[in-house]
Amino acid sequence: MSWGRSPSVREETTMHDHRRLGRELELFDTDPLIGAGLPYWLPDGAALRHTLEEYVRGAERRAGYRHVYSPVLGKRELYEISGHWSHYSDDMFPPMDLGSEQVVLRPSLCPHHAVIYRSRAHSYRELPLRMAELGGMYRSELSGVLGGLTRVRAIQLNDAHIFCTLDQVADEARGALDMIRQAYEALGIRPARFRLSLPGPGGKYVAAPEMWRRSTALLTEVLDASGLPYEAAEDEAAFYGPKIDVQVEDPAGRESTMSTVQVDFHQPERFGLHYTGADGAKHRPVMVHRSIIGSVERAVAHLVEQHGGAFPGWLAPVQLMVMPVSDAELPQAEALAGRCAGMGLRAEVSGREHGSLGARIRRARLVPYQAVIGAAEAADGLVALRLRDGRRLDPAPAGEVLARIGALAAAHSTALWDDGAAEPVRG
Repeated sequence: MSWGRSPSVREETTMHDHRRLGRELELFDTDPLIGAGLPYWLPDGAALRHTLEEYVRGAERRAGYRHVYSPVLGKRELYEISGHWSHYSDDMFPPMDLGSEQVVLRPSLCPHHAVIYRSRAHSYRELPLRMAELGGMYRSELSGVLGGLTRVRAIQLNDAHIFCTLDQVADEARGALDMIRQAYEALGIRPARFRLSLPGPGGKYVAAPEMWRRSTALLTEVLDASGLPYEAAEDEAAFYGPKIDVQVEDPAGRESTMSTVQVDFHQPERFGLHYTGADGAKHRPVMVHRSIIGSVERAVAHLVEQHGGAFPGWLAPVQLMVMPVSDAELPQAEALAGRCAGMGLRAEVSGREHGSLGARIRRARLVPYQAVIGAAEAADGLVALRLRDGRRLDPAPAGEVLARIGALAAAHSTALWDDGAAEPVRG
C-alpha cells in the first residue's frame, strides 16, 4: 500500500489560512446572528462541498456500501444505551423536553446505524453489511475553541459502519484504509502520520479490558500488515474502542484527525445485535466504524490550506472560465458554457464587463482552465485553452477540448492535462 513520501516542512505545498482564504474565495462565511461555530456555505463553497460528497458516495457505492438516512435527533435513552450519555455527555447539547420524553441532537451517527441494523433479521450470508451516510451531527464546543471550518458545532460527517464477523474485521479495516489512500490521491493531499489511538487512565472509556485487548490486537495486525509507519498514542481512543487515525497538519503545524478506522465490540453488545450463523444459532457481529474524509467541514478547510484555492480540476468550484475577447464572441462563449453544463462541467463566462482580457485572465488565476474565444475561434468552433499552471494549447475543436477535460474530471485526476499536450507560454 503506497501513500507517497510525506513532505518535509510541507515541501511542494503552499499553506494558507483557510479562514481568510475561504472568505476571499467566497466559499463560506459566518454571521453572529446565526451563531459561532455555525458557518454557512456560499455558492462556490457549496459546489466544492457537493462535488466532494458525491466523490465519497461514488467511492462507497463501488466498494459495496448501501446508503441510509437517519434523523439528527434521538431520544436520550438511545444515547444511554450506546454509552454516549455516560461517557460523552459533556460534548453534547442539553436534552430538549418534548412532553414526557427528552430528545437530543446527536453527537454521533453510530447509535442510529445500530438501530437500523437491528430493525431486520440478518444471516451470515449478508455479512459484511456496509452501511454509509453523510449525515449531520452536533457537538457542544466551547466558544474559545471554535475556528473557521475546523472546529464547528454543526458537522456533516462522512460516516460508515460495517457489521461483520470477527474473521472479516481485518479485511474490512484494510479495505477502509485503501479507500482513504485513494481519496487522498484524488484530493492531492498527504497524511502527516498514522496513529494507533489507545485508551488512557480514567473513567471516560468503557471498562472492558478483554474487549480492548481484542480490538487493539486487530488494528495492530492491520497496521503491521499494511507496512504503514505508525505511532501508538494513549488517551486518544473513542470511548468504546481503539482506532486508526490518519493525521493531517494545518499551516502552523498543528495536527488534527481527518480519517479514521475503528473496531467496536461495545455497541453491538449494548444494542443486542446479532446475525444467524451457518449453524443456525445467533452470533454477535463486530461493528467497524470508518470515515474516508471525516467531517466535510474539516476536509474542506484542509483542502483550502493545502492547495491555496487552486483545487484539483475535478473538484474546483469553477472548472472552466470562458472568456470572449469581445462582445461579438459572447454568443459562442455562452454556448460553450451551456455545453459544459450539459456534460456536468462547471463553467462560467467572464465577459468584457469584468475588464480587459489580461485582467480577466489574472482574476481567474485559480480556475483550472481558461477558454479564450476570439474572432478566429468563434468562426471555426475552436477554443484556445490556457491552463492554470501557465501552459496554453493551440486552438482546438471545442468538443475535443471539453471531452478531454471531462475525462480527467471523471477520473478524479490531479493532472490538468496529458503530459506533452501543451506548450509553455512564451513571451
